[in-house]
Amino acid sequence: MPYETLPPQNFLGLDDEHSAYDTSAALVLPIPYEGTVSYGQGTREGPRAILEASRQVELYDRELDDEVALSYGIHTLPAIAPVVSGPAAMVDAIAAYAEEQLRSGKLLVGLGGEHTVSAGMARAVRAVHGEFVMVQIDAHSDLRDEYEGSPYSHASIARRVFDMGATIVQFGIRSVCREEIDLIRAEPERLRVWFAEDVHAGGHLAPLADLVRGKKVFLTIDLDGFDPALVAATGTPEPNGLSWSEGLDIIRTVAREANVVALDCVELAPLPGQHASDFLAAKLVYKAIGLALANRK
Repeated sequence: MPYETLPPQNFLGLDDEHSAYDTSAALVLPIPYEGTVSYGQGTREGPRAILEASRQVELYDRELDDEVALSYGIHTLPAIAPVVSGPAAMVDAIAAYAEEQLRSGKLLVGLGGEHTVSAGMARAVRAVHGEFVMVQIDAHSDLRDEYEGSPYSHASIARRVFDMGATIVQFGIRSVCREEIDLIRAEPERLRVWFAEDVHAGGHLAPLADLVRGKKVFLTIDLDGFDPALVAATGTPEPNGLSWSEGLDIIRTVAREANVVALDCVELAPLPGQHASDFLAAKLVYKAIGLALANRK
């Protein structure tokens, strides 16, 4: 009798033809790491939840008038194993794996995991591409030099990238400490911050375009940058976050003006029986991939 098989365990459930490594323009790297979370738990399950939810995402993008995954190909890499000796060693491992993949010239897409993983992604971008701009959607600036004794805390990822010499452009911030605000005020050329109320007020897209035009960009999306009404499944939710449209407008602007060489989506902490956040994350990642590839310089 006839039978059916389940979709493969990869992003979007793509078949072999459209997910082969050699012919894919984008690589998805699951990073199920959770080592420094300080409030809600569960980010280690984020990559799995995004991969599962992605199988429900339509491949056709009406804005781009294209089935992006079929036109470009998206390959899902084996997940990187967590390093239990500490976050510094984990960042080293992520950086090594990500650098190896970035040298292929393909778009690298990380799925977190806590935001610490982005320090490894950024280090790889620096090693392969040199100077870059990090565009960050987030509720928190993550500019503390250390948090709870760790310089590789999820609350310190932007500070580690700042130490690399990168310019950082942040959107949706609505929770900072004194140390962070002092650094933001002291470094206006390399730290450009649009707080949530600034994004809601508008006027941020033109300056963003000027900042990233012609540059290589690492786009990092912490899902708590969005309002908890949209993404409840995150460890440190903050009220008054970005809307779906506001987030996409930022991503569109970056993709149009810059060369997005890598991106990631982090801090999904799935809630049992509540899959809306998982689906939003999967749809957002696919949308960001499509915009980045369609506009790639």
